Amino acid sequence: MRNVAVDKAQYIAYPAPGAHPHRRDDEALPPHVIVLFGATGDLAKRKLIPGLAYLENSTFSPDIRVVATSLEDFTDEQFLAHAKQAIDQFATRQPTDEQWARFSGKVHYVPQAAGPEALAAAVAAAEAELGTDVRRLHYLSVPPKAAQAVITMLKDAGLVARSKVVMEKPFGTDLASAVELNQFVHKTFRESQIFRIDHFLGKEAAQNILAFRFANGLFEPIWNRNFIDHIQIDIPETLGLDQRADFYESTGAYKDMVVTHLFQVMAFVVMEPPTALEPRAISEEKNKVFRSMLPINPANVVRGQYQGYRQEKGVAPDSETETFIALTVGIDNWRWAGVPIYLRTGKRMAEGQRIISIAFKEAPRTMFPPASGVGEQGPDHLTFDLADESKVSLSFYGKRPGPGMRLEKLSMQFSTQETAEIADVMEAYERLILDAMRGDHTLFTTAEGIESLWERSAHLLEDPPMVKMYPQGTWGPNAIHQLIAPNAWRLPFERTWRE
Repeated sequence: MRNVAVDKAQYIAYPAPGAHPHRRDDEALPPHVIVLFGATGDLAKRKLIPGLAYLENSTFSPDIRVVATSLEDFTDEQFLAHAKQAIDQFATRQPTDEQWARFSGKVHYVPQAAGPEALAAAVAAAEAELGTDVRRLHYLSVPPKAAQAVITMLKDAGLVARSKVVMEKPFGTDLASAVELNQFVHKTFRESQIFRIDHFLGKEAAQNILAFRFANGLFEPIWNRNFIDHIQIDIPETLGLDQRADFYESTGAYKDMVVTHLFQVMAFVVMEPPTALEPRAISEEKNKVFRSMLPINPANVVRGQYQGYRQEKGVAPDSETETFIALTVGIDNWRWAGVPIYLRTGKRMAEGQRIISIAFKEAPRTMFPPASGVGEQGPDHLTFDLADESKVSLSFYGKRPGPGMRLEKLSMQFSTQETAEIADVMEAYERLILDAMRGDHTLFTTAEGIESLWERSAHLLEDPPMVKMYPQGTWGPNAIHQLIAPNAWRLPFERTWRE
């Protein structure tokens, strides 16, 4: 790895994570040419360009060159102006002038209309600057319907060898389309070259679930149906369509969020202990979860649509696309049989949150006096906040100071903000791009996994319940309370996180 001089007030040189014999965290990476398709799109503007600029100036990244391509007929100068504006607006760590000059000198733009020959020439020129043993990373930040055309272009350009391809969600819209897309991509790339990205799993908090479960003897013995009553994964959003009506009308909340995000997070929560924290072992345990899932029953699903959605530009006036979904999932294995898992996500809701809540079974109450308060505030919960400033909270009943036996809910909380390594937290896309360069599939989805999920979604996709309208700024249709009864949703929180 090259030695890069950086302004450490702006760019932190991350310490290498703990080594593992099957992982590649501590190996020096060969130089990479990163081909960014959809380079002028919203995702590239908000996350990918700022993330690449940060990685280039960190000591974690190998030497890279970026070949950006999109539909706009930009020159290098025009694209760099666009990239600088994106970094100024969205980067959480602003580069210095020197760091921007370093990064911008390694970026070249090729209009997609120039064809595969121009793309191949730009990649060859970038590789010539990097020397020998150069690898390629193709990032497809494009709509799903454009993925096949990009794969074909890479094949025609002769850019398949020494390469990996990162594909954005959703990966298919049902089982048939997912199988078709997998078969198409496998004609050009081996499964080991394909990285189906889910940025939720790139978050520090999501990975902390694995550490929390498997490194602590306190929790793993009770992580099963004998002690856990139910699980909630709740990801409401305050955002609307954000000019994505064409995409969202053909997708909806279930395909956009549940299959590609919530189910992946769920697998981390409920999977069996892997033989090692390495890609193949973790992927296999996740796939076992998906194979153990019961088919989604439409009777256990609430679909909603926020009032005013049908008046959005690009939305059909009689649209039945759901902007909200809540459902119950069952895992039919020895660890989780009979434990309901409640999932909820939607647009234009009351708050933007990302939580996982584990509700433990309640203890017997008869030994406590009637006015003690035990049980009045629900079961004990272990809660993970998947926000960038990740937090963990364990709630429990304790005695209120003073005479008599009066109980109240207390909590122990932890936040990554409290650690000395807070500056080491990478954003999700930065971590996942780095993992893809390493060839580490731990946080990515396999073809088998995604096909299993679409298979178990078939009944819902064939016979979805009608959408129920809900006012913007609320928690969804009222039917969500019947769905989860006699339990209750954890959001909105009755208590706030401590600062």
